[in-house]
Amino acid sequence: MRRLGFLLRPQWLALFVVAAAFAYLCFTVLAPWQLGKNTRTSRENAQISRSLDAEPVQLTKVLPHQDSAAPTEQWQRVTATGRYLPDRQVLARLRVVDGDPAFEVLVPFAVDGGPTVLVDRGYVRPVQASKVPPIDPAPAGTVTITARLRDPEPVAEGKEPFRAEGAQQVYSINPGQISALTGVPLAGSYLQLVDGQPGGLGTIPLPHLDAGPFLSYGIQWIAFGILAPIGVGYFVYSEIRVRRREKAAADASAARTSPGEPVVPLTAEEKLADRYGRRR
Repeated sequence: MRRLGFLLRPQWLALFVVAAAFAYLCFTVLAPWQLGKNTRTSRENAQISRSLDAEPVQLTKVLPHQDSAAPTEQWQRVTATGRYLPDRQVLARLRVVDGDPAFEVLVPFAVDGGPTVLVDRGYVRPVQASKVPPIDPAPAGTVTITARLRDPEPVAEGKEPFRAEGAQQVYSINPGQISALTGVPLAGSYLQLVDGQPGGLGTIPLPHLDAGPFLSYGIQWIAFGILAPIGVGYFVYSEIRVRRREKAAADASAARTSPGEPVVPLTAEEKLADRYGRRR
């Protein structure tokens, strides 16, 4: 056990703590984070692919009540008849569509015999860099629309809604937050208009069906978590092996030394050369 006493030195203890903390983060935070993103991306890709061939269904079949949400039906095309509430219009700012900045125009839509749901009419481009452009009003009266179901976005932290240039503006499309701002009860999911609909503006394209690198990143973090303790074990083994070699060399030197002649210890340079090899 005395030969392993060096493992209790501060530098070794610090190495153990760092390696253990790194492995813990890999298995509990970093790998699950990337694998979770891969799961969500794969699920969304499957939902988009399924919706491309599926026929539109009545909105009230998937959102029958005012407090309904349909997370398993995202991207499903639905049809609804009702009327827009244009005086409750809200703009989602700092959006990017086809690589360029945009505002997305959001309006509550009261469905006949169903809930009131938030409708994303599409996008408009800002003018003068970041100002709100003129926006065509939503049509009055009863209309029938076809749209895709969308899950709500998380509320952007640290970015409060505000009113400017005559428009209420938000940083995320979250029906709960927008309901509180407008005073209009809204269903949990919202609608994104497809091309050619009453009240539609610039059509927001579907995301690309790309799984992304998240699975490989997750596997890499798992590998790093496994390699960290293995690397520490290798360093410990190498240190023990070198210490044994040094002790054997010291014992051999002492055996060759005449009685009373002092034993010359290895220099630091010789010890490093013994560990890592001599220069050629």
